[in-house]
Formats: sequence, C-alpha cells, structure tokens
Amino acid sequence: MLKSLLLGFCAAAVMTACAQNPNSKNVGDGKHFGTTVTNDNAVPYDAVMAKMATTDSLAMKVTGKVKEVCQKKGCWMTLVSDQPGYPEMRVTFKDYAFFMPKDLSGKHVVVEGFARVETTSVDVLRHYAEDAKKSPEEIAKITEPKREVAFEASGVLILE
Repeated sequence: MLKSLLLGFCAAAVMTACAQNPNSKNVGDGKHFGTTVTNDNAVPYDAVMAKMATTDSLAMKVTGKVKEVCQKKGCWMTLVSDQPGYPEMRVTFKDYAFFMPKDLSGKHVVVEGFARVETTSVDVLRHYAEDAKKSPEEIAKITEPKREVAFEASGVLILE
C-alpha cells in the first residue's frame, strides 16, 4: 500500500513539474511570458534612466529593444534604447518562473515589473558574460563591480 502511494505521489510530482507554466500564454497580438502584459502605458526605455535618477526602485512597464539573451537557458536578457548613448538594462524574471527565447535579440518587448538601482559584483558580471558565450579574454577584462539599473519582470510581451 505504501509503495502504491509513493509511486502515485512521484508520478503526480513529475506530471506537475513537467506541465506548462499556466502564466505563460501565446495570444494573437504577440507572445506573452509570465503574467499577461499589454503595451498600454508602457514607458519608452529612454525615459527609464531619468525616472530612476530620483529613486532606488520603481514599479513600471517598459518598452525597449532586446540586445542580448542568456544563451544557456534564456534566464535573462538586456534591453537597450533605439537611440545611442543609453546604458543597457539587465532584465531577470520573477521567481525564475519563465525564460525567453534565445533568438530574441533585436526584437522589441514590453516588460512589466520593478526597476531598481543595484551594484552587480564582478563574479555575477563574469557569470553573465559566460552565459552570453563571451570569450575568456572578454571575461577576464571584467574587474570592477557595476552600478546599474536592473529590472525584475513579472511578465513580458514580445512585440515583433
């Protein structure tokens, strides 16, 4: 009896773990990942840095262009402006609940969640560089922590 219960529990756990994330949806207007996001009231990426100059964190919806995606799992991406001169912003995903397609570079997205100013350690920066398949020489050049605006997204909408 105990064996049957244990076997049933294991089967249920495997089926639950392999099930599709219920918050990940594909709809006719684009691809949604995480919570469903719309393009309404999204702040252009260019305005994010100005908004973050006066606060440590802020809930917002941002639209920007994807520069790079983690090539191991799709567990982070960087956003940039269409205009030169703005720094990139690293986007991670709330509770590690969803991942982005690895071929997303160059596409425009809307991300919803929290922007925050943080200092990223050398070890973490090197880890991100490894994920992005940078060369050992490029990784070795990372010797200083970086103060930057980071974003934790609860949902992403791919616009194109």
